[in-house]
Amino acid sequence: MYKPTIGLEIHIELKTKTKMFCSCPNNPDEKRPNFNICPICMGHPGTLPVINEEAVAKVIKTGLALNSQVPDHSKFDRKNYFYPDLPKGYQISQYDKPLCVGGYLEIPTVQEQLSRKIRVRRVHLEEDTGSLVHPEGENYSLVNFNRAGVPLMELVTEPDIVSAKEAKKFAEELHLIMHYLDVSDADMEKGQMRVEVNISLSEKEGELGTKVEIKNLNSFRSVERAIDYEIERQEEILKSGGKILQETRGWNDVKGITVSQRKKEEAHDYRYFPEPDLPGLYFSRDFVGKIKSEIPELPASRRERLKREYALTNEEAELFVYYKNLGEYFEKVISELPSNLPRENLSRLIKLSANYLITDLQGLLKGRSVADKDFLITPENFAEFISLIFDGKISSKIAKQVLSEMFKTGADPSNVIEEKELVQITDKAQVEGIVKEVISQNQKAMEDYKAGKETALQYLVGQIMAKTKGRANPQMAESLLKEILTKTK
Repeated sequence: MYKPTIGLEIHIELKTKTKMFCSCPNNPDEKRPNFNICPICMGHPGTLPVINEEAVAKVIKTGLALNSQVPDHSKFDRKNYFYPDLPKGYQISQYDKPLCVGGYLEIPTVQEQLSRKIRVRRVHLEEDTGSLVHPEGENYSLVNFNRAGVPLMELVTEPDIVSAKEAKKFAEELHLIMHYLDVSDADMEKGQMRVEVNISLSEKEGELGTKVEIKNLNSFRSVERAIDYEIERQEEILKSGGKILQETRGWNDVKGITVSQRKKEEAHDYRYFPEPDLPGLYFSRDFVGKIKSEIPELPASRRERLKREYALTNEEAELFVYYKNLGEYFEKVISELPSNLPRENLSRLIKLSANYLITDLQGLLKGRSVADKDFLITPENFAEFISLIFDGKISSKIAKQVLSEMFKTGADPSNVIEEKELVQITDKAQVEGIVKEVISQNQKAMEDYKAGKETALQYLVGQIMAKTKGRANPQMAESLLKEILTKTK
């Protein structure tokens, strides 16, 4: 039985106003090729880079959120290699003195009952390369340098990961943290977050086999599929007596296979040396402390707090953590609910709020966010809407109509109910008259109920609700219906 050992290298483009070493805009949405460029990011002779302080601070913030240490001193280095989209012929990166050292990220286990720490080796800062475009059917490539020089954070884990699912969970949790810290949009489709996998197989626990790197995985699904495929590929080679080559492989998402790209480089191949055009970096404890104070509540803490404070299920808490703005809106709604209720009633109101936010409201939003400017329902009005349902003043059917109107106009739910004449009918005599009318019009359903068919009762309740356009109190309608049908047996 071969045991996989997996480490990740994750590159994340930082969300800054300008590039890493010049004043060119850092705009990932720029469509015009080679537009956001200048002599500095193009590496023209005689130009000098200047360090982007915002980018440095965002890497340190990320490291602190991952429990890393921030050394007092850091520096940049030249990483020498040739590639068509590398304008300088080298990359300004970090080698032996990264911004952040050590740390860990806790991820849920596959069973999701416990968490497991995946150690972080380092988090450092470098500049991104340009991008190549390969026109289909042509024998040439085009280069776009808009991305060249964009601040690029690289996170390297220790080889602590043991499965494709764990690797995927790590990448997903890190992606969430990037959004909570607001250091990157981490849009994988735009290449703002790219995952590289180092994987080896061995028969003995604690031993490492020959390492293979899989480059530039741009979706969580690809991370999981590529690792599963590579484990299977390496197992077949080892079982047949073959040897694994140390190499870099690419992932073909269409075919679902990894393909050999080149022999893996070692650190000495890059001929690292200190970047002569940039000064060393020295950090005061006050500088680091200020950054640390700006770290918000992170996904793992929020996940546990939501379950603890509001008795949410794992699935509900996960959704409110993943959709951060929706989770914040949920808590604002809860703060607007009546605070003097018995605990049991308040718990039911909280559960009702979560259900309507997760189901009915999401259906109206259709992928948009409660943080969008055109979202008009205030937390106060949503809390009032939930209270009206809980108090039995509107049925679930009417609630859908009320919520839809609130979504369109932002109106107060009580005003919507009054203007649309949606007030629930709770007068017993009025409901009883409607029940008798429905029974007289549905004699077959009445006979079926008398014959023991319980479904006939629900059919008759449905007819009552339809006749009153959802305004009859459903509990009262069912109770009166049973009472009258029993008398007529």
